Amino acid sequence: MIELVNSARVALDAGKVSVGVGIRLARTADIGSMMKTAGMDWLFIDLEHGSLSLDQTQQMATAGLGAGIASIVRVPRGELAMATRALDGGALGIVSPMCESADEAQEIVDRLHYPPEGRRSVVGGLPQFGFGTPPLAEAIEAMNRAMLVVVMIETPTGVANADAIAAVEGVDVVLIGTNDLAASSGIPGQVGHEKIVAYYEQVAAACRKHGKWMGMGGVPQPELQQKYIGMGVRFLLAGQDLSYLIAAAKDTVDRVKTYM
Repeated sequence: MIELVNSARVALDAGKVSVGVGIRLARTADIGSMMKTAGMDWLFIDLEHGSLSLDQTQQMATAGLGAGIASIVRVPRGELAMATRALDGGALGIVSPMCESADEAQEIVDRLHYPPEGRRSVVGGLPQFGFGTPPLAEAIEAMNRAMLVVVMIETPTGVANADAIAAVEGVDVVLIGTNDLAASSGIPGQVGHEKIVAYYEQVAAACRKHGKWMGMGGVPQPELQQKYIGMGVRFLLAGQDLSYLIAAAKDTVDRVKTYM
């Protein structure tokens, strides 16, 4: 049996918080090794926002495989053909935004899994297997087993249907896109608002009931990250390359200016 390691899933299976970094600014293959050195478990390559291409995604994802860090790719809502191409290019998971119903979640699961679990088209020579051609049945089983299917809840409708969404077999992570959820709830930017806390409680209950991992994005504040992890978040998009670079540069500038 082929063993395909997904570093994001390894941390989850071990009961740890699986920590990822958003990739919007980086364009080169070395980012995976850098973030592995930083201790990150996965790259969140964002094709929903920004100008990253599938070609750049494949280069980062393939290099990440060698570095031992998984690439989890977010595609625009409904762009499942783009998602399967990202998987063919070395990704080990897909994030599908704005999921609002069990039917939508089921379609995502069906399109991202190989038969018999789904109906994804088969191709050989995948980066995940070093571009080799292992026995097809074993490759299909390994990919289905290692891949993470992440659906994002970003609207009150999605929260209302969280129990049904989490019940869909093949969904691994239900991730709250907190910024969009706050905006769609009429409280933009208020990611610690009592209404958002209540939403987290509702999604956490659905994840516990159906044995799914709860994820979180859009919450950079350490005290809120701690709060929501305490409520059950295990798949954490902790920040992004753009904000990390600006913050580190600003810290250096502020420090140097104190020397005068």
